Amino acid sequence: MSGVKTEGTKKSLSTIVSDLTRPLKRHYGFKPWILLLLTIMLVGIAGYIKQLNNGLVETSMRDYVSWGLYIASFIFFIATALVGMLISAVLGLIGIKWITPIARIAEMIALGFAMWAGLIIIFDMGRPDRVLNLFIHGRLQSPIVWDVTVVTTYVAISLLLYLLPLIPDMPFLKKVMKGEAKWKQKVYKILSFGFEGRPEQYKLIRKLIRILAILIIPVALAIHTVTSWLFAFTLRVGWDSTIFGPYYVTGAFVAGGGAVMAAMYVFRTDFRLKNYITDFHFDKMGKLLVLLMLVYLYFNINEYIVPAYKMKAGDDHHILALFTGSFAQMFWTVQLGGLIIPTILLLFKRMRKPLPSLFIGIAIVVGAFFKRYIITIPTLMHPHLPIQNVPAEFHEYWPSAIEWSVTMMAIAGAILIVTILAKLFPVIPIWEIAHEEGITEQEMNEYVEEA
Repeated sequence: MSGVKTEGTKKSLSTIVSDLTRPLKRHYGFKPWILLLLTIMLVGIAGYIKQLNNGLVETSMRDYVSWGLYIASFIFFIATALVGMLISAVLGLIGIKWITPIARIAEMIALGFAMWAGLIIIFDMGRPDRVLNLFIHGRLQSPIVWDVTVVTTYVAISLLLYLLPLIPDMPFLKKVMKGEAKWKQKVYKILSFGFEGRPEQYKLIRKLIRILAILIIPVALAIHTVTSWLFAFTLRVGWDSTIFGPYYVTGAFVAGGGAVMAAMYVFRTDFRLKNYITDFHFDKMGKLLVLLMLVYLYFNINEYIVPAYKMKAGDDHHILALFTGSFAQMFWTVQLGGLIIPTILLLFKRMRKPLPSLFIGIAIVVGAFFKRYIITIPTLMHPHLPIQNVPAEFHEYWPSAIEWSVTMMAIAGAILIVTILAKLFPVIPIWEIAHEEGITEQEMNEYVEEA
């Protein structure tokens, strides 16, 4: 089955190149969008400078809730980043063709969110100047060292998995973008790595992509499994679970899948790519999300029904706070609005159309963000010993304005990376789409060499 489902005759190579490089030239909404993202980031930078000068007292984190919005955001970013592995590696390796127009979008999201995930950890540190001690004096027995290792490895492989499929597109960009800024031409020349379109070069690139796709699967599974172990290795109520590894991984696929589905609509509409990202792709992505969400729903039921059935001392306070207490409103909104209702809606074909998919994708992503908040904060509010003889502010937690501004800076920063990549390079691989349309490598070389 072709990766591009369109009506009518096949597209010519010149049409494909023109359609996919058009957004790289003049794009009227680009500058205001960049200005908005930079403004959000500047507010966050100002907030972080204040936190850096005065310490973590500027946040709402205290002795009990020592992991707040920052760590919840870290889990969310890592979760969203896993979608690159799901689309490019898992589906790519088993030969699913419909992912061709969306694979690079998934890799852009994975790269942007994975890069900022590491920075969020630094935001959570009271003494970020000591971060190097983690590398110099880190112990292999520490799950934090494992987490840093797999995050760094995942970013590196994701970067390579994004760059390698770009190489065959570089000759097209050098030809089409001659009238653009010289620094862009230089970037395209550097990233072409001497690619000339020879059969052996295509063969080598395909082989390398396959190797990286195989390598990234265990690394991606490790990154979120190890992140879950940071919680599950403790004896705290709400985290003392043996299913946290697969629970986190399936939740990550859901969060990333929602982000990709929303991004598909944005690029399809804003970049005028309706002939490449079609209703067919939204239908397939919607079906994939239904499968992922059903698996995730199964883990959610397991995670809560077991302690709720037994109601052991300690567990009862935590479960009641989630089901009927102070966290109930957020808990049920997340479960219903971010998981159950989207699953039901996507069972209907008309809800797997582009516009409904946008709103469902956004709901899934927002639900995924607050789901990480639910995982992190309530447990810290229910320690084994009672919270007593401490200031009143220790009894409750809600993120301060500083925490929200820094978190929004991270979100804007990840979206900024995706935006810049989308403006520099085609969001859909030219050479792979050409292959899908039956255009040979020889024809592509002749097109590039034309005056």
